[in-house]
Amino acid sequence: MAESNVVPHPTIALLRSNSLATAAQQEIERMILAGEIGPGAKLTEAWLSERLGVSRGPIREAFRMLEEAGLVRQEKNRGVFVRDIPHEEAADIYDLRAAMDELVGRRLAETITPAQLKTLRSIAERMEQAVKADDRDQYHLLNLQFHDRMVEFAGNRKMQAIYGKLVKELALYRRRNLVDGSVLPHSVAEHRVILKAIASGDPEQAGKAMYDHVIESKERALRAASTPRPVRARAARKG
Repeated sequence: MAESNVVPHPTIALLRSNSLATAAQQEIERMILAGEIGPGAKLTEAWLSERLGVSRGPIREAFRMLEEAGLVRQEKNRGVFVRDIPHEEAADIYDLRAAMDELVGRRLAETITPAQLKTLRSIAERMEQAVKADDRDQYHLLNLQFHDRMVEFAGNRKMQAIYGKLVKELALYRRRNLVDGSVLPHSVAEHRVILKAIASGDPEQAGKAMYDHVIESKERALRAASTPRPVRARAARKG
């Protein structure tokens, strides 16, 4: 019996392409947020296509999605680069995030469930373990997860979308602050205060704890950024 050549339906082909692009976007984003690719690094289709095992088409689409997320910039005739957030923009993002986090804290104090509180405490415990192990990269990723879950639990989908973009942009800048291990115990202590305030059910106290944490983070990050440090992140290969 002759083997039939089945041509995929256009919709199926599109879904496959979109799925590959999304997977590529998520992995490149992970590499950027984990510090494997540093701010200012050039991203090339050839290297990423080989690294991720996909064709260049999904990589190009991934670049588009990453640009929308604020993580990369595309320059005509030069290529795609991981964004390097300037001090002034970072300060603006911190201020906006502080106001949003205050709202999150107030809402969670009123609505958080025991299961949600348990989830946040579990992440906070892992953050403390990362500090003890001096694993700054792991702490950074857990810190992102902690705040992402808080916004998710607050239940405001519109804010969640806006917040997610801001936090990813800020992550490119904030990692500089977390390079200094002496900062991490202070950050851990602030997260304990946040959890205690939310568990107390006092919206004003919880909102203040969240607001203060972001402003403290802003001041630490701006101080750290003004001090030259060795570059720890590896740049993407050229090619």
